[in-house]
Amino acid sequence: QAQLVESGGGLVQAGGSLRLSCAGSERTFRSYGKGWFRQAPGKEREFVAAISWTGSSTYYTDSVKGRFTISRDNAGNTVYLQMNSLKPEDTAVYYCVAKMTGTPLTGGDYWGQGTQVTVSS
Repeated sequence: QAQLVESGGGLVQAGGSLRLSCAGSERTFRSYGKGWFRQAPGKEREFVAAISWTGSSTYYTDSVKGRFTISRDNAGNTVYLQMNSLKPEDTAVYYCVAKMTGTPLTGGDYWGQGTQVTVSS
């Protein structure tokens, strides 16, 4: 069964950095648009960032612009989220998402299991 496997979450102090990774288990994911969503306790899941399947276009929610960077490897199978200048309000479970057609701005076809990011003040 096709899967997205995430890694890289953890605990960091405010102002620190973390890098999340998400690898697709099948070659077909290479042609999928990919992105990241997050869900904080008591809140709905929200869009964070996305990248087109070619890697030519990227999208960010306003609260992370200038601090987070989404990228992909040359093969297109792995997507990364570099998170700098982290704030306590960035604390959430981060989910990788892949979408067969288009870019996952509102959701996708496959989801990762989630990785916890905790930013202490």
